[in-house]
Amino acid sequence: MELLPTSSNKAKQTNSNNNARRLRRSSIPLILTRLVRFPQMDFEFALWQMAYLLIAPRKVYRNIYYHKQTKNQWARDDPAFLVLLACFLCVSAVAWGLIFGLGIVGILRAMLFMILVDFVLVGSLVATFTWFVTNRFLCQSNGIQTTDQRVEWAYAFDIHCNSYFPLFLILYIIQFFFLKLLIRHNWASIIISNSLYLVSATWYCYGTFLGFNVLPFLARTELLLYPIVGFLIAFVLFNLFGINLSENVIGFYFGWS
Repeated sequence: MELLPTSSNKAKQTNSNNNARRLRRSSIPLILTRLVRFPQMDFEFALWQMAYLLIAPRKVYRNIYYHKQTKNQWARDDPAFLVLLACFLCVSAVAWGLIFGLGIVGILRAMLFMILVDFVLVGSLVATFTWFVTNRFLCQSNGIQTTDQRVEWAYAFDIHCNSYFPLFLILYIIQFFFLKLLIRHNWASIIISNSLYLVSATWYCYGTFLGFNVLPFLARTELLLYPIVGFLIAFVLFNLFGINLSENVIGFYFGWS
């Protein structure tokens, strides 16, 4: 008689675990299926997030914490932020392509490279790395680890998207308008140019830290700030050896010298 409820409980637990796994696996396809549903996207909220990522990024992640309480997932389910950022990258590619005379084909190639390589591919690699590190080394050990105590890969990619926006403004927009100043062959241009890359990389790293720091089941998230030390060392070395990052990166990117 006691075997029946035991089997039932085991079945319920198995079904619950299977549902949790299916939900976790479906978090990425869900947002992809909504990419074509423009009327359902909240672009106003996405713009609000972008603005506060610049002036008060902690407020954005506090809002994400409330999102977890209502949607039962950390990752955003509205692709409006991704769509806006992709549009901004397209506009940026057109602007860069025009000043370098790339032509229509060259501009289209720049768009694809900025979106698919710079943003999606590199972002996916960074998200995978941070997702693995946080789940493997930073999760608090309490003897039992549930699905609610693991970092979602989609959320790790969300953190990349949020951190990428300030970097985009610095390296794609500000650098564009001050390009003539940055590529001059003098020490002032070298220092200013390298400072832009230092600030953007540091901001990206700090944004990544904030995104994971909001998760209550992670510990020692300050370790994610350690790469900033490497950025500072590289900044000093580049300046000492007269390496202008703007000149080198743009030369590689657009075949310009």
